[in-house]
Amino acid sequence: MAATTTGSDANLMNPMIHSTIPLALALAGTLAAAPAATRPSSIREIVTPTAASPLEILSAREIRRYLYLRTGKLIPIHSSPDNRVSDGDIVIERKDEFAASADQLGLDHDVQALGSDSYLVQTVPIPAGRAVLLIGGDDAGVLYGAYHFVERLGVGFSLSGDSIPDAKIAAVLPELSDTGKPLFSIRGIQPFHDFPEGPDWWDLDDYKAILDRLPRLGMNFIGLHTYPEGGVGPEPTVWIGPREDVGPDGTVRSSYPSSWANTLRDMWGYRPKKTGSFAFGADQLFDRDAYGPEVMDGNCPRPTTAEAANDLFNRAGSMFKAAFSYAHSLGVKTCVGTETPLVVPSAVRDRLKAGGTAAESREALYEGIFDRIAHAYPIDYYWLWTPEGWTWSGASDSEVNATSDDLKAAVAAAEAVKAPFQLATCGWVLGPPQDRALFDTMLPRTMPMSCINRQVGRDPVDPSFQRITDRPLWAIPWLEDDPSLTSPQLWAGRMRKDAADALRYGCTGLMGIHWRTRILDPNVTALARAAWNQDGWRESPSAAAAAASRAEGPVGGQFAAFPDHTITGTADPALYQTVRYDVSSYRFALPAGHYSVTLKLCEPFYQAAGKRVFSVALQGKEVIHSLDLFAKVGQNQAVDESFPDVEVGKNGLDIDFIPVVEFPCIAAIDIEGPGGVRKVDCGGPAYKDYAADWPASTEHGEPAGRFAPIGDFYEDWASQRFGPAVGQEAGRIFEKIDGRLPIPVTWTDGPGGVTPDSRAWPDVQKEFAFVEALEGLRPKITGAGERDRFDYWLNQFRYMKSIARLRCAWGQYDALLKDVTALKGQNARPAESPIPLRRSLIQCAAEVYGYLLATVSTPGELGTVANWEEHILPAVVDGPGTALAKLLGKELPADCQPSFIYAGPTRVIVPTLRSAVLPGEPLDLKVLVLSAGPVRGATLLWRPLGIGRFEAIPLTHVARGVYRVTIPPAAPGVEVLEYSISVTDSKGQIVRFPITAPAINDTVVVAG
Repeated sequence: MAATTTGSDANLMNPMIHSTIPLALALAGTLAAAPAATRPSSIREIVTPTAASPLEILSAREIRRYLYLRTGKLIPIHSSPDNRVSDGDIVIERKDEFAASADQLGLDHDVQALGSDSYLVQTVPIPAGRAVLLIGGDDAGVLYGAYHFVERLGVGFSLSGDSIPDAKIAAVLPELSDTGKPLFSIRGIQPFHDFPEGPDWWDLDDYKAILDRLPRLGMNFIGLHTYPEGGVGPEPTVWIGPREDVGPDGTVRSSYPSSWANTLRDMWGYRPKKTGSFAFGADQLFDRDAYGPEVMDGNCPRPTTAEAANDLFNRAGSMFKAAFSYAHSLGVKTCVGTETPLVVPSAVRDRLKAGGTAAESREALYEGIFDRIAHAYPIDYYWLWTPEGWTWSGASDSEVNATSDDLKAAVAAAEAVKAPFQLATCGWVLGPPQDRALFDTMLPRTMPMSCINRQVGRDPVDPSFQRITDRPLWAIPWLEDDPSLTSPQLWAGRMRKDAADALRYGCTGLMGIHWRTRILDPNVTALARAAWNQDGWRESPSAAAAAASRAEGPVGGQFAAFPDHTITGTADPALYQTVRYDVSSYRFALPAGHYSVTLKLCEPFYQAAGKRVFSVALQGKEVIHSLDLFAKVGQNQAVDESFPDVEVGKNGLDIDFIPVVEFPCIAAIDIEGPGGVRKVDCGGPAYKDYAADWPASTEHGEPAGRFAPIGDFYEDWASQRFGPAVGQEAGRIFEKIDGRLPIPVTWTDGPGGVTPDSRAWPDVQKEFAFVEALEGLRPKITGAGERDRFDYWLNQFRYMKSIARLRCAWGQYDALLKDVTALKGQNARPAESPIPLRRSLIQCAAEVYGYLLATVSTPGELGTVANWEEHILPAVVDGPGTALAKLLGKELPADCQPSFIYAGPTRVIVPTLRSAVLPGEPLDLKVLVLSAGPVRGATLLWRPLGIGRFEAIPLTHVARGVYRVTIPPAAPGVEVLEYSISVTDSKGQIVRFPITAPAINDTVVVAG
């Protein structure tokens, strides 16, 4: 979380005399007490109000936890009944508790200015020394301030865990003068169900672990989407049915088969496969063949009886009740929702018909949905998703009317059942192509409107947000996209740009859509910080100038030229002989006013109607609907569509192209108005008074202007994660590849697939020179934790590189296999056997798995393994191997088949890292051990933080490489636990988790 900061951390111990005096007296005249304030003060105590709130207590315990991890000193927490403060104290209060003292300190204005979620962290002089004041505008602000203080100690936060520097610092008060005020009232994440890489494989502990992380990142929202019946759904996130099918406790009496992703389910290109047959030792990561979330146990691939279907919904409801209640205790808002128009499951329709209801009432079904949620689990918002097809194609009037009627039915139902939550919209688009802001005219003003960015995040935040006022607006950039789901994706610069656009358009919420967690650390961190502070990179003169220079241009698109085509209907045929196609939009920075806009169009390629159909919107409003140029005028005929009175506001002109069939194309654009004349030869060079088009593809396929400056971010991020010895150099490498990674995977019948590459590997290898540059930095890192975090990223990039090499090996093998097949059909013998190339392909696959298994550390990365086994490996290895064996008429040699033996170093993995437990709650840990041989022993050591001897608990072996262990509930008075795990492998080597143990153990705070 970012804040406005001044001052620097003190790093020297200097024992002080501790004199305890009332806070009001201590602060009186402190601004004149400079001599005492200049002396470093040892941290003495953490002071909380007597009647501290749960979040104030949590804040104190968190500061105590991280101070111990950074300094080795266990600082006591003291509840002060009379606001007494001493030299070296850290005082934690809300502004209402601190109001009497603020005036005497001269901080009254600053403290009173604190609003919701805001904080002040100020080092102040007192007669005997110094103290740190941590004041929150409310309880959440106190917690955010506490985590900001911890960040100033050098700790880094992410969705998957903490980054604790290896070197200890002195336990002295830092010199701070920091304030934090969020730019958006809603800040968070939208984990997307439908792949094992995402929340489909989250259990209750996983939800709690993620929720623990959100306040550390300054976030306060989590929202979930529910796919309906007909594709990968229905999913059990939201139950659909009438109110009479719901019990008073929210359990359902009647339902339908639903499912989240599991290894026995056929979906999105993943083919059913038992985990016991996973290759290269990956089977060790799973304790059962039918693997998925725990609520699916016994119901994979999906329930087969009515009782089992009900049980799954009720299990899911219980999980969400516990998770969302926990979220609320941390100040995190929760949200679920369905697509609109509501898709009614066939089983529900059949029951309604059997009961005499000829047609289901959408309002009645929404009443059932809302009533069940009200009794089953607590949410703050229920969002209704606009149709997915509207991001790729047009929408008929009947489709728009159906969604509009559905939204109205939901609003009426919420009022009827007095729903204890607020309705909202979300979806792949803000509204229909005809008018992206259409629903603003019909929905209650209290209802937030939101959407994810189009084109899996390649498109910027929808500028139509700026046309909507007087209601909450939430922008949702893509933290990653699903075509590249099995590869690292660095979009930190894009996150900053989207956050800046969202703020410029008046959005009040900012969240990111995603599946995975740890691999998204830079993206999530950049988005989270940009929700609090955009100074420097957004508002500095250099950044503003850079942004202005990139403010114009197309989003997406490629060039096509037809110089030999005779264009009719124009005096300038050359202008229509070049087009930009597959374009999403053009943006023009123009002064406010009214303009005439002419779009010059032509169909130079297709020779039949129905091959290319698209719509066009100006300023978010559709002006051309489902245009088929060939049907209208035929091929090679110029068509000019003019719009004489287009209003342009402060944010310029937006021309959007909406595909209906195939790709839109545009030949030229002519704009005239108060800003002068602007003409562009789309897809072509400068022509007469028409300017040349922008490049067809920039920044590795990303449109120009999609990235904000990011160098400062990566230097800070890399220094924190990898240490100061390499932070600056590593940061420059990450800055260079952010948004420009040579991603070797794509959508092939599912996310993150692999295709053959016919290029020679030496040529492709050049694209991965940055991997060698990173490898060169590794010897400079000395800290165990910093090296471990560095190795995670280095192995991720080595994994990418090995995929690219696998693609080249597959390209050679595939080409030869086709030649051999053709020769066999001619009864001819090939000059070369495909066996050596097959052997090389298997060796490349083994290398991929070596790096893949070296990076597995979260549930999402277990999902990546499943993707390889169920989706990628069958296409790359299994299918071609079967074809070759059939061609040869015999089984392939053993070294031409994937191995089932793990060949890497012993690893100890805790995929779900809880950082907090509730009072009386045990800490249950799942531990994964990857090892080339049998494990000799596995033990957990734990104790209250920094106190007494460690207690040993042996791990219980579940199956394969999976173990379980439980730390019992903390005794009364215990505020933080620390633990480590030791595994002795078959060679007698001891491997620990965390890798920094025993110097730095993993820790868990008792919240509440």
